[in-house]
Amino acid sequence: MHLPFWKKWLSYLWEIHLESASSELNPHLYVSLKRGRLQLCTANAVYSFGDLYDNFSKAFNRVKLDQLPGDEVLLLGFGLGSIPLILEKSMGKDYYYTAIEADEAVIDLANRYVLGSLDSSIQLICTDAYVFAMQTEATFDLICMDVFEDDKIPEDFESEEFLEQLGNLLNPGGLLLYNRLAAQAADVEQSRVFFENHFKKAFPAGTYLDVGGNWILINDAKWLGGKEYILK
Repeated sequence: MHLPFWKKWLSYLWEIHLESASSELNPHLYVSLKRGRLQLCTANAVYSFGDLYDNFSKAFNRVKLDQLPGDEVLLLGFGLGSIPLILEKSMGKDYYYTAIEADEAVIDLANRYVLGSLDSSIQLICTDAYVFAMQTEATFDLICMDVFEDDKIPEDFESEEFLEQLGNLLNPGGLLLYNRLAAQAADVEQSRVFFENHFKKAFPAGTYLDVGGNWILINDAKWLGGKEYILK
């Protein structure tokens, strides 16, 4: 969808609401223009914010993407496509994406607002990300786990079975980035417990990156130059 220049300019002064949508999975979806970028929000969370989706933009700028063994990317949770937008437009990466999004309303918004502006090959599949991950026989060089229901990660996506399967889906030398909320003290504690008691069991060499309000859990500390994580 083409947005007029004047709207983009005004969005640097104040947020411009474009439309609202709802679904069984997300009763309150809001698309707005803010700081020249499309933003997709629920009542309590930001699902996408163009190249300002800092959770992943900061992570991509820290990890050694040039060491990926290939160019096959799995996106669990798509939103308005912030991840391929960052990788393509901001970082000049040419990857092949398999993108899983369970919400038909979100897919409709992505089709109308974003996909036409991306050159990358994107196979966008409407299905449950857990079911897809547990059943697919494909493997990937980069997996971005970004599944939320509002501001919560569904329990299935925190299970040891799911984490083990994410490891199975990675090609040798591949990279996993797992997004978790860390905005409040309670969020940080929950993410710390999950990281120590579950994530590290599946990925003993794992680490995490504090990106301010979120943690990105990483399957291997080598992606940060071998640096160990620091618990705060």
